[in-house]
Amino acid sequence: MNVRRLKPRRILALMHEALVPPETIKGLTDEQIHPWKMEYDVKTTLEQMGHDVHPVGLYGDLDLLRETIGRMQPDIVFNMLEEFDGQPLFDQHLVSYLELLKVPYTGCNPRGLTLAHDKALSKQILAHHGIPVPDFAVFPVGRKVRRPVALPFPLLVKSLIDEGSVGISRASVVSNDAALAKRVDMLHRKTGRPAIAEQYIAGRELYMSVVGNDRLKTFEPWEMVMTNLPEGAPNIATSKLKWSYAHQEEIGLTTEPAKLTPTQARRLVRLSKQIYQALSLTGYARLDFRMSEAGEFYLLEANPNPCLAFGEDFAEAVETAGTDYETLLDLILRNGLAYKAAD
Repeated sequence: MNVRRLKPRRILALMHEALVPPETIKGLTDEQIHPWKMEYDVKTTLEQMGHDVHPVGLYGDLDLLRETIGRMQPDIVFNMLEEFDGQPLFDQHLVSYLELLKVPYTGCNPRGLTLAHDKALSKQILAHHGIPVPDFAVFPVGRKVRRPVALPFPLLVKSLIDEGSVGISRASVVSNDAALAKRVDMLHRKTGRPAIAEQYIAGRELYMSVVGNDRLKTFEPWEMVMTNLPEGAPNIATSKLKWSYAHQEEIGLTTEPAKLTPTQARRLVRLSKQIYQALSLTGYARLDFRMSEAGEFYLLEANPNPCLAFGEDFAEAVETAGTDYETLLDLILRNGLAYKAAD
C-alpha cells in the first residue's frame, strides 16, 4: 500500500515504566525482548519514518506526564499504556486527562475504553443491538457463587476486566458447579476483581482488525490454530500460551488468514463494524470472535489498543491485507490527529 505519509511530528511515546526498551536489542533473546517488543517496534519504526520520538515510562505519576508535555509540546501522544497505577480500568482516565490538556493521542477514547473493558457491560450493549454474544453471569468478590439456572455448562471463567488472558488456563473451562466455584474463588484471590463465567462455544477462534474513527477499515480475518492440542482440551488462548514460546511450539500454535466463504467474510466484516460503533470505539481495535460449529459468529471480547508489535496478530493481519507496518502506524497517527473529543 503506497500512500503519502505524514510529515515528521514530535511524538511522545507513552508506555509503562517497566517496558521502556533499550536503545539496541543486540545480543538479546526473543524471550528477553518479548515483554517490551511492541514498545521497541513502535518507537524505532516511527523514528525510521522521520518522526522525533520521545519515550516516557509512566506508572502512577501524572505530574511526570504533565511536565513532559509542557516541556516537549508534542504534536501527538502515541499511547501504549494498558493500565495506570496498576489498575486496568484507569487507562480510560489517562486519556481523559490528555483530552483535558487538549493533547491529541492515538488509540481509543475514554468512553470506548470504559465500555470495552467491562466484559459484561459490553455484552449487554451488543445484545441490545442484536449482536450474538455468549450468555454469561458475573460473580463479585466476597459473594457466594450462585449460577443462574438458565446458564448451562460448559462455561469459561475469566476476569471481568483484566486483559491479556490473565488467569486463563485449560481449567478455566468448567462443567459443574463445584469446579465453577473453585475457579471463581481462584480468580478472586489472584486478581481481587470480579469474575465472569460465559457460555463456552466450541468452534474456531477468529480475530478481526479494525482501524478508524468514523470511517472504518477492516482487514483480513485471522484465525488461531493449534495443531497439537491434546485430545479433549479446549482451544482457548491461555495465559501460558500467550507468554511461553516453548508452550506455543509444544501445541503447534499458528495464526493465519481464516478460510471463510465470501458470505461468512461479509457477515464478519458487517458485524465488526456494528460492534466497533456500538461500543464507541475509535483509533484501532482487535475483535475476538468464536465461530460455532453451526457457523454462527459470537463476539467474545473487544480489545481497543491491542498489541502493535511487528509480526503479532494485529499487524500481521493488516500486512496480509496489503498495508505494511509503517503505513499502519501512519494510519493510527492520522486517526489520533483527526479525533475530536466531545465538547
